Order: sequence, then structure tokens, then C-alpha cells
Amino acid sequence: MRRKFENFSRKLTRWIGSPQSILVHTVFFVGMFFLRFEGFSSSDILLILTTIVSLEAIYLSIFIQMTVNRHAQELEEVSEDIEEIQENVEEIQEDVEEIQEEAKEITNP
Repeated sequence: MRRKFENFSRKLTRWIGSPQSILVHTVFFVGMFFLRFEGFSSSDILLILTTIVSLEAIYLSIFIQMTVNRHAQELEEVSEDIEEIQENVEEIQEDVEEIQEEAKEITNP
């Protein structure tokens, strides 16, 4: 269940940052203001619009924070991998130095 939710949040966050999202939001906002011509009062339209936009902002901030947390975790894992690789390189470098010393001893008795 958690995995499905994480996949959904990734897709939604990716979609929110797309040109299609701008188009959908623009059409929605224009449509909301056209409700005035359908007999709705301006105060009702603004109340509904403000509520929807507020809820959307809350959810977007949560999805964005989830993305930031996921990226932070991935960076931490990469950092750990880099440290491990660095340790391996140091060990190899020590081995190479030992081999060079032994080669010098063999060639220069």
C-alpha cells in the first residue's frame, strides 16, 4: 500500500510540474469565474475557489516535502556508497604501494 502511494505521489508531483497542469488549472480558474454568468454570487465563487486552492496548496506542499525527503534519502545512500568506494580505493592504493616496494626489492637485490 505504501509503495502504491509513493508511486502515486511521484506521478502526481511530476504532473503538477508539467505544461498540462498549467492548462488544466487555467481552464479550471476561468471556468470558476464563468460561474458568475450562471447565477452564482461572486462571494460564493471566491469562497469555493479559495477553499479549493488552499486544500491544493496543503497537499502540494506535502507531496513536495515527500519528494525532498526521498531525494535526501537517495543522496545519503549515494554518500555512503562514495565513502565505501573511497575506502576501497585507499586499500587498493596501499596494496599497490606494497607491490611496488616488493618489485623494487626483487629488481634491486
